[in-house]
Amino acid sequence: MSRFIKSILLALFLLPFTQCKKETIEQQKSIPENEIHYAKGFALINHPGYSVITVTNPWPKADKTYTYILQEKYGSIPDSLKHYPTISVPIKSIVVTSTTHIPSLEMLGVAQTLVGFPNLNYISSEKVRALIEAKKVKELGSNQDLNTEVLIDLQPNVIIGYGLDNNNPTLDNLQKNGLKVLLNGDWNEQTPLGKAEWIKFFGALYGKQDRANQLFSKIEKDYLNTLEIAKKASHHPTILAGDMYEDKWYLPQGSSWGCQLLKEAQGNYLWAETSGTGSLSLSFETVLEKGKNADLWITSGQFGSLKEMLASNPHYAQFKAFQNKNVFSFSAKKGKTGGILYYELAPNRPDIVLKDVVKILHPELLPTYHPFFFEKLK
Repeated sequence: MSRFIKSILLALFLLPFTQCKKETIEQQKSIPENEIHYAKGFALINHPGYSVITVTNPWPKADKTYTYILQEKYGSIPDSLKHYPTISVPIKSIVVTSTTHIPSLEMLGVAQTLVGFPNLNYISSEKVRALIEAKKVKELGSNQDLNTEVLIDLQPNVIIGYGLDNNNPTLDNLQKNGLKVLLNGDWNEQTPLGKAEWIKFFGALYGKQDRANQLFSKIEKDYLNTLEIAKKASHHPTILAGDMYEDKWYLPQGSSWGCQLLKEAQGNYLWAETSGTGSLSLSFETVLEKGKNADLWITSGQFGSLKEMLASNPHYAQFKAFQNKNVFSFSAKKGKTGGILYYELAPNRPDIVLKDVVKILHPELLPTYHPFFFEKLK
């Protein structure tokens, strides 16, 4: 047998295996990937004609996964997924229940689709406040006791709810009345970029995933750039946080997203070694013993001046940061009805918060930058 014929036979023999390998590679490439990279509480998988959102951590230690199908026009959903709640996208109207949801709507350019919200006075966004004043957004009561009659009358395409635990009978009742309820767990994320990435949750609902990706990529890039700038810091100022509320001093625990921001800004937060993602509740004496000589103090936002602080508790004057007028707050930026902008916008814009904190701790690293949220109290 000639060498040429042998080569032909060998090629014909190997062709099925080569083709099989090629098909396997193509199949692997075609497997949809999770579009979410930082957030741990939800996943977004895109398929031709529909997407699947899986929310795994809407509140701490949640023991149930919530799956939602977003169906595009003319999209076909597999029978295996038809038992999950299905929402036709892009949606045209929405009800959200946390002010942290508002910035995503505004950034995506869909704020005008908001038709209802509980406790309207909490909203700080100027654009949304204009909609409220124009009577285009309905008052819905409180998050734990939403006005069912108004919601049924509004018939929003979706209601974005959240909970501190698996106990919100109002949301259950709304679903029994045929309304679409999706749980959002942005508040339960443990990292700054994880919180911000929930804009992709809203992008999927509005058919604006590309826009959501662009917005998040810009936030991510700016955040990481500021991280590199902070690494040039030559010192690590000690930081005291929080203040007294009633008879306890509340300040962030060591694993919270706020503490992470202080650390990444190259600050030495005095309670960074504590575990937990919520707030510490300590006595005044305990905080004074450890934080008396802290270089600077970032308050909770309930005070607008040093005078207000002293009026609330004259013992604040015992702290070196207070004596040196090195106390910072985010209380100045408020909406028309008193809502503090930081609580609404900061979780969505960690890039701004980090830059603010770096400016406070290391002003020499950002000589021309002026903080957006924070200001030194006078």
